[in-house]
Amino acid sequence: MALHPRVGAVAVAGNAMITVEEHLAVILAAVRPLELITVPLEDALGSTLRTAVLAATDLPVFDNSAMDGFAVRHADVAGASAASPALLRVVADLPAGSALDPAFGPGEAVRIMTGAPLPTAADTVVPFEATEGGLADSLGSVRVLEAPRGVGAHIRRRGEDVIARSELLAAGVLLGPLQLAAVAAANVATVTVARRPRLAVISTGSELVSPGTELARGEIPESNALLLAALARDAGAEVLMLTTVHDVDDDLRGLLARARALGVDAVITSGGVSAGAYEVVKTAVAEMTFTQVAMQPGKPQGFSAADPLVFGLPGNPVSAAVSFEVFVRPALLAMQGRSHLQRRMLRVPAATGWRSPHDRRQFVPITLGEGGAAPAAAAGSHRAGGLARAEGYAVIPPDVVTVSAGDLVDVMLVT
Repeated sequence: MALHPRVGAVAVAGNAMITVEEHLAVILAAVRPLELITVPLEDALGSTLRTAVLAATDLPVFDNSAMDGFAVRHADVAGASAASPALLRVVADLPAGSALDPAFGPGEAVRIMTGAPLPTAADTVVPFEATEGGLADSLGSVRVLEAPRGVGAHIRRRGEDVIARSELLAAGVLLGPLQLAAVAAANVATVTVARRPRLAVISTGSELVSPGTELARGEIPESNALLLAALARDAGAEVLMLTTVHDVDDDLRGLLARARALGVDAVITSGGVSAGAYEVVKTAVAEMTFTQVAMQPGKPQGFSAADPLVFGLPGNPVSAAVSFEVFVRPALLAMQGRSHLQRRMLRVPAATGWRSPHDRRQFVPITLGEGGAAPAAAAGSHRAGGLARAEGYAVIPPDVVTVSAGDLVDVMLVT
């Protein structure tokens, strides 16, 4: 099924809004790469690799056994079967880590454990499961009941995975647990990465109080600072300041001065960028440019290309979360030299239908189930509770006004 565009819809270029791509381009043009540092592998988790990693050794390092069993000459066991076992004399024993290379002749075998170096005289491994006694009867002699599939069976060959001095990881990749394990296996102890971006996160609003506080009339628990700081850390950043501020210009200016003194690379504010009477970011940050972006939620956006960068995000929780994903996260990744700046996208059917504004790109928090993507909560950029269930955002083009059940939609995955 197809998404339903509005006939005769007003194009984005015909009003005061700019596109998501235009605002992101302004931001990325202001990003400067962070300096490089060399760190041991144990300190590199979550960092962005900035210099390609070359393997220091072949992987595997040497020919070795893929099974617990016996290193043999294939000719000695090629005709083995349960009716006609091949009887071999066991002349040596090789555990993993052994440096021995025992010689053996026709009719002989070496007991070998997984990962142990293959003896030079062997060309095949017979696993315990293909023998009469298995591990319980593996010294002295062995009866092979099943012929191997061919010469080289159950052998891991040197360099079949990675060749020494070849590129193991390209610059720009995220170093996660799997990547770090591969680097260590290639006998490399350090990596060159980008320094982590240093951030200040400031949530604005005189109504905000700490979670767990007994609430007076007009007060609400603060959540945006925690949200944005957690998203920033997930994007590889280090949060040096995490705070809230009342709608007082001098107070916000004071916090910004403190952030600069800390040497942060960027400041993220939430709230104070819309059209109300107490928009503190608008009134206090002279170098900030404010714009309307053709997106829902997150239409009001502020940005300063000064040092440090300042991202002025709207204050409703869903708006702040979406704005971070669309604008701040790509900027943080660009600072670190990441090769891919966008979240992974998935195209799935909509499990139910909903409406979308005709002139803005819509980002809908969704859950994923057997029926496809379904809104995580009723529409509303204030619905922080719905974010707890969200696994991603359905991204609906500006010219679509109706999504029907079964329509294929693009989903930005965030979990």
